Amino acid sequence: MSPGAPVLVVSRLDDVTADVVTRELNRRRVPVVRLDPGDFPAAVTVAARLDSTGLRGSARTPTRLVGLDHVRSVYWRRPRPYAAPPKLEKREGEGQAARWCREEARYGLGGILAALPGAHYVNHPWRNRDAEYKPAQLATAAHCGFDIPPTLLTNDPREAASFVREQGPVVYKPLRNTDYRGAEGEALTVWVEEVDAADLDAGVARTMHLFQRRVASVADLRVTVVGGELFTVRIEGSPGLDWRRHYDALSYSLIDTPPRLARSVHAYMETFGLVFGAFDFGVGQDGRT
Repeated sequence: MSPGAPVLVVSRLDDVTADVVTRELNRRRVPVVRLDPGDFPAAVTVAARLDSTGLRGSARTPTRLVGLDHVRSVYWRRPRPYAAPPKLEKREGEGQAARWCREEARYGLGGILAALPGAHYVNHPWRNRDAEYKPAQLATAAHCGFDIPPTLLTNDPREAASFVREQGPVVYKPLRNTDYRGAEGEALTVWVEEVDAADLDAGVARTMHLFQRRVASVADLRVTVVGGELFTVRIEGSPGLDWRRHYDALSYSLIDTPPRLARSVHAYMETFGLVFGAFDFGVGQDGRT
């Protein structure tokens, strides 16, 4: 791949982390093309050819044109979901047609973006997909030597209440950071929260829920892995359960990754075939993570 070949940043336009990566690539004079699959087909046009020599062709955004067989690397960072044509999305009674278009986009454009010849993926979207499922994350983490607090996955209100009484204090954790909008279109987030058995009602039966014994912690660790290198930050000062809600109150210090934790992180990354990963750990009163 030629040194002048571009990096393809697959991300939504309002992602601040992808913004930082793009700025750094620009600073290093590395060509960058940013593409959001959610803009297809309204603002992205693709023409891909396949034969015995492999895949080639192009993708065009409103501001860039990229050769599909000339991409050096792909940075995949939380793109928007695949979409149908806007007019079809808005029409009443066209649910099946819009769904069909979205699935064709997902398996067509998604398949192309996952098969760029010679490209280095951070991470490959299918490896991301495999690692997105929290039950698989927890099972793999246990296999790799992490300490896993007692956890219950259920849609049975009685099982949930029994678990809370047995293991309390217990927290509820969402299984995925799914996009959710309020009445005014504002983005809403489900945070990690402590639950009481009296708070659990028939709503538990409506979908899967994850409950986990709360572990008293004195600090948190964020471990970032890039290409086998580990960078660990100790986070202190959070007044609540979820430190992501209290950035202004936090203090940060770069530390050496505990050797036991490093071994487990490397094993986890290898199991899922990941190049990049970010892990959050609580530090118990006994110093264990």
